[in-house]
Amino acid sequence: MLRTVPPDAAVVPIPTFEDIQAALRRIGRYCTETPLLESPYLNQKYGGRLLVKAENLQVTGSFKLRGAANRVGALTADERRRGIVARSSGNHGLAVAYCARLMGTSAVVVVPDTAPAAKAERIAAYGARVVTVPMKDLAAVAADVTAREGRVLVPPADDFWVVAGAGTVALEMVAQAAKLDAGIDVLLTCCSGGGLTAGCLLGLSETSPATQVYAVEATGFEKMANSLAAGECVDLAPGGHSICDAISGLYMAKLPFQIIKGRLAGTFAVTDGEAQAAMRVAFSEFGLAVEPGAAVALAAVLTRKIPLDGRTVAVTLSGRNADLDLAGAALRQV
Repeated sequence: MLRTVPPDAAVVPIPTFEDIQAALRRIGRYCTETPLLESPYLNQKYGGRLLVKAENLQVTGSFKLRGAANRVGALTADERRRGIVARSSGNHGLAVAYCARLMGTSAVVVVPDTAPAAKAERIAAYGARVVTVPMKDLAAVAADVTAREGRVLVPPADDFWVVAGAGTVALEMVAQAAKLDAGIDVLLTCCSGGGLTAGCLLGLSETSPATQVYAVEATGFEKMANSLAAGECVDLAPGGHSICDAISGLYMAKLPFQIIKGRLAGTFAVTDGEAQAAMRVAFSEFGLAVEPGAAVALAAVLTRKIPLDGRTVAVTLSGRNADLDLAGAALRQV
């Protein structure tokens, strides 16, 4: 069952290309420039050039650190004193908790009871207070904590600073591809609320405007595809399940959707089995540990949902924070 989200009457400012550049400067102290990798074997097998942006090698294990570092780095002295709140299935919460500790503020992270225990434990280890709730209550509880404690809410995608931070992925990719004598014809992003996809569209707007961008979702959690079809944000009702926990949230973020609509080349959906197969390829070809939701963009290429056909196609591996038993089981499958 889908729930249409009415448009907000307030006009939310959209980050500019200059905001993406400013974010790259701001986060430089806290984030790693992750590598852009290539496999001659996969290129030959699929008939083009496949470039893999290894955001799973980011400091906290996902691209989410970029947006969190940009947002927390932009807090005023008063906001830093009050502290922050995040809602997250894991990766955004990890990034926010890490940044809060590093930048001298406090954090509360509201996590769904479906989040991998390993992620919740690491969030707490960074010093954040973890509040566990049913998935359906995630947004409401985060809003309540924010109001009661006077904190600043840092959403996982629906935030000016977070989107600008995510856009730094695209800036790096274009520069790295140029060093490989490549231009990026197509970019596939792993997509949930749309922050990474929106940020990359902005980051490419002046560095590689001809690049086509596709969003890849988990089957059964196609918020982006549903929202584009409806012409407005469409949330999901609780109750679905996917091992791709990083992209199985219920909420379509409004700010990213404003950026994405009219610019996105299309969407794809990937099954759990296809994501697991991509995890195995990431490990065997690149020596990379990748969580299921972070492997879906690669999976879309491996399953030929989009053929290379002599083009240069880049994909994001957006995170590595998988439950070890789940990751081990995926790697053992034939």
